[in-house]
Amino acid sequence: MQPLVLFVLVSVAIGGIAWVFVYPVLSGERKAEKRRESIARAEPATIRTSRASQKSRRDSVENTLKELDERRKKQKSLPLATRIALAGLSWSKQKFFIISGALGFGAFVPAFLANIGILPALGLGFAAGFGVPRWLLSYLRKRRENKFLDSLPDAVDIIVRGVKAGLPLLDCLKVIVNDAPEPLNAEFRAIVETQTVGMPLGDACAKLYERVPVPEANFFGIVIAIQQKAGGNLSEALGNLSRVLRDRKKMKAKIKAMSQEAKASAMIIGCLPVAVMTLVYITSPDYISLLWTETLGRMMLAASAFWMFMGVMVMRKMINFDF
Repeated sequence: MQPLVLFVLVSVAIGGIAWVFVYPVLSGERKAEKRRESIARAEPATIRTSRASQKSRRDSVENTLKELDERRKKQKSLPLATRIALAGLSWSKQKFFIISGALGFGAFVPAFLANIGILPALGLGFAAGFGVPRWLLSYLRKRRENKFLDSLPDAVDIIVRGVKAGLPLLDCLKVIVNDAPEPLNAEFRAIVETQTVGMPLGDACAKLYERVPVPEANFFGIVIAIQQKAGGNLSEALGNLSRVLRDRKKMKAKIKAMSQEAKASAMIIGCLPVAVMTLVYITSPDYISLLWTETLGRMMLAASAFWMFMGVMVMRKMINFDF
């Protein structure tokens, strides 16, 4: 009976993998998605004109966009020092490695002394020393970016009102440095200091995306860089940017609200096996202890943990929206 049950479980698992990963390729869904993305991808507008000034402005816009796109491609694999800086920490790499080693050793020793086995203890130490610090960097970076995005539309509005009142752009940035909350004031302070040492203001604003790699910061750098190179009505351009930023913020909140039901369902489904296992262990410990006392039970437990992990990853892919 057990071989038949195992055969059925393996068949269902293989069928699930084929449906998740192979079916989209065979059915043409991925080709259709790539075609939709290629159609929806924004292309630089080319306006035929005989005026040399408009042609030079178009060329400058295209060159600026190409430079920003190349800079964005180079930032896909970030070094450790850059990731620490993006998280808002002033640690050195040596300090980060020392903290990681201390966490790993602190998790390995109690697990080893508890006689759970050398391999589980090593796995727990590796997870605590390698995974926890990097998860912390990712969490701090995301929190810092969210704080930046919450304050950026107000900062753009301050610049718009200042430019309409006749203030230079650099003075408007100094107002933000003095009045804006962290981390927005620190980033704009870096822009002012960079411009003070001789870098053009457009290039200094374009470097904001390197310190805060979010699309909104890239939008701001593009607007300032294009205005500095090609000219134009800065207050109108920044006013449009402010509306775009606020619309993106509203859309993000709307998507988050609409996806909460799916996230709650995924959380319940992910926690249900662990909760059932705990309740069974409390009521009938001898019945469920076979999972970690017998070789076949340990194999089944490891396989179940693996498939649970795969299921959680698939649900995470389904409920995370990028826009």
